[in-house]
Amino acid sequence: MRLDIEDLSVDVAGRRLVHDIALRAGSGRVIGLVGPNGSGKSTLLRCVYRALRPSAGTVRLDGADLHAMDVREGARLLAAVPQENGTEFDFTVAEIVAMGRLPHQRGAGRASTADRAVCERALTRVGAQHLADRGFLGLSGGEKQRVLIARALAQEPRVLVLDEPTNHLDIAQQLEVLGLLRDGDAHRAGSAGDTTRAGSAEGADRTGSAGGPTVLTALHDLNLAAVHCDELYVIAGGRLVASGPPHDVLTPQLLAEVFGVRAHRVRHPESGAVQLLFDRLPHPAPRASS
Repeated sequence: MRLDIEDLSVDVAGRRLVHDIALRAGSGRVIGLVGPNGSGKSTLLRCVYRALRPSAGTVRLDGADLHAMDVREGARLLAAVPQENGTEFDFTVAEIVAMGRLPHQRGAGRASTADRAVCERALTRVGAQHLADRGFLGLSGGEKQRVLIARALAQEPRVLVLDEPTNHLDIAQQLEVLGLLRDGDAHRAGSAGDTTRAGSAEGADRTGSAGGPTVLTALHDLNLAAVHCDELYVIAGGRLVASGPPHDVLTPQLLAEVFGVRAHRVRHPESGAVQLLFDRLPHPAPRASS
C-alpha cells in the first residue's frame, strides 16, 4: 500500500512545528525519518497515525484520505508503535497483543482461534512468546517495546508507523526488530546502499510489493537507518531538507549542517551499506531553524 504525505503542516499554540512536508512511501518500502531532537519527526508521525490532526495537508493511503476514513477501517490498514505506550492498566502481554486484533473483529466480539494464532505468531516473531502470561507493567523497557511491536504486527497492517522502535533495545534486539521490517522482502537481502534500490517510484512499488507492509519509521541511529531503510527523509526545524537513498543523503556536508558533526563515510564490509564514523566539529554548524 502506498503512503503519501501531501504538503503537511502542523501548528501548535500558534507556532508552526512542521512546514509543508511532502513524502511518498511506495508499497512495501521502508522509509526512515532522521533529524535532530525536536526537529518535528514525532509530530509528523502523530499526524500519520491520527493522534494529531494536521493544520494543513493530507495523509493518503493508496489515494484515500486517511483522516476521512472510519476509525476501524483505518486501523485495519495502518498500525503504529508510538514512543509513549500510554498503558496504565496491568494487562498481560497476551492481552496487550490481542488488542491488535480488535479492528478485525465485529463489535466487541471474542477472539477467534485464528486471532489467537496471529497473536502467537506475532509474539514469536519478536522473541517475546515466553512473556505471554506476564503483566505488561512489570516488564523492562526493551520487553515492553517488543510487546508493542508484536501488537502492531498482530494488527496485520498494510502500513506500519514506528517512532524510535529501537529505544530501550540492546544492539542484538535492535537488529532483530529492524530485520522484521524486511521480513519476507527477498529483494532486500542486499545492501541499503545499493543503487539498484533507488530507482523510479513506479519501480519501487513493484519491487517492494512482494514483501511486508509499507513502513515509515523515525530513527536516531543513522547507521541503522542507512542499513535498513530504502530511503531517508531528513527533517530539521520542522522542514524537509533532504531525501533519497541513504548513500545519497548521508553526506558529510549535510551531517555537518543538520547534526553539527564531522562524518567519515565507510562501507560495511559485507553489505556495502554506508556506515558513518563521527567526530565533533570544532565549531558546530548551526542547525536549520524554523
